[in-house]
Amino acid sequence: MAEQTSAEEERDLKLNDELRHDYGPSLRRDEFDALLIYSMSVSVDGFIADREGGFGWTVPDEELFRFHLARVRELGCHLCGRKLYETMLVWETDPSLRDTELDATFADVWCALPKVVFSRTLDSVQGNARLAEASVAEEVAAALAATGKDVEIGGAGLAATAIKLGLVDELRMFRNPIVVGGGTPFLPPVTEDVPLELIETRTFGSQVIYERYRRIRVDTD
Repeated sequence: MAEQTSAEEERDLKLNDELRHDYGPSLRRDEFDALLIYSMSVSVDGFIADREGGFGWTVPDEELFRFHLARVRELGCHLCGRKLYETMLVWETDPSLRDTELDATFADVWCALPKVVFSRTLDSVQGNARLAEASVAEEVAAALAATGKDVEIGGAGLAATAIKLGLVDELRMFRNPIVVGGGTPFLPPVTEDVPLELIETRTFGSQVIYERYRRIRVDTD
């Protein structure tokens, strides 16, 4: 099932980007002060979903959930793959997820956040979202230009495209204390090294470890 999900995400991206397997000069425009961030919960062995496509082991406790709330509140836009968009849509459509004050606050923040959804199978999207109309590089540039805040990108297939195009500035991983042995990987295979700097770590009471890496960009002039 995980392999099928990855195939679906790759199919969804084909109409939105001409993928160039280029790990050379970044396509990122340096005039943007805001960052493009790829953040997901992962297993110790680097998977965001297991071999059956499950990710129930990523459910946060209250401490981590409050951290996610503060993080999402600081974003100016979210670029979503189809599967991630559909997974998170419940925060906009399911009233039962507003049963507590904390959940209601997160739902309000998520609903208010502008989103761009990359899909070739969806005809429409709900809430404060729109379907992507241009390439990944162009949509990233537009999102960064439209806000002074950081932009997050999510969904393994979509993020893989952005990483391969050199667009992602930071990787933020929430490493869960579990080994799943296979599934959907957090990172795509690359043909050249991508140098990173570890700029922040934090261990939560649930033993989830937050790792924040910034890409080291080499001056090619």
